[in-house]
Amino acid sequence: MKESEGPQPSVNSLLNDGARLLRSGRNAEALASLEQAYALAPDDPDVAITYGGALVMNAKWSRAVALLEMTAEKHPQNAQVWLNLAAAYLGRLEFSSRSAQDKAITAYERAIACDPVAPNAHYNVGLIHAERKEWDAAAAWFQAAVRANPADRDASWWLRKARTAQNSASDSA
Repeated sequence: MKESEGPQPSVNSLLNDGARLLRSGRNAEALASLEQAYALAPDDPDVAITYGGALVMNAKWSRAVALLEMTAEKHPQNAQVWLNLAAAYLGRLEFSSRSAQDKAITAYERAIACDPVAPNAHYNVGLIHAERKEWDAAAAWFQAAVRANPADRDASWWLRKARTAQNSASDSA
């Protein structure tokens, strides 16, 4: 190493810096640190998951998918990998294709298989079904979200909305 370059930051310091920037909403700034950390430790699941999450937060979905699919192959029992991969497949729900939604649902289901109370997995599957106006499925998933996290007010609100839509559909049938 040349003297003028100074000491290189460690993987942990880059990871911690990137995570701190993400927590403070500075998603674009986080990418540089996390990209460096990933270059130094591409097989570290924490680095890959955090970098993949940052790519999702910066709407770099195809890059996130490529990275997180490789990570999922190496760490198939890590729920967070599947959660981030689902978000990468989905992109913005209102603009996602049915195929992308189906891939996201499968990834969320894998996350739930790894961790039955995987954060927001049930809720996000419910949102996909709500977007599709599949109210029976949406209600079931929002009910599961409430069971996983009884304090989730958004899931409770969506559960009421899905049940109202179910009742309206059965009344008009």
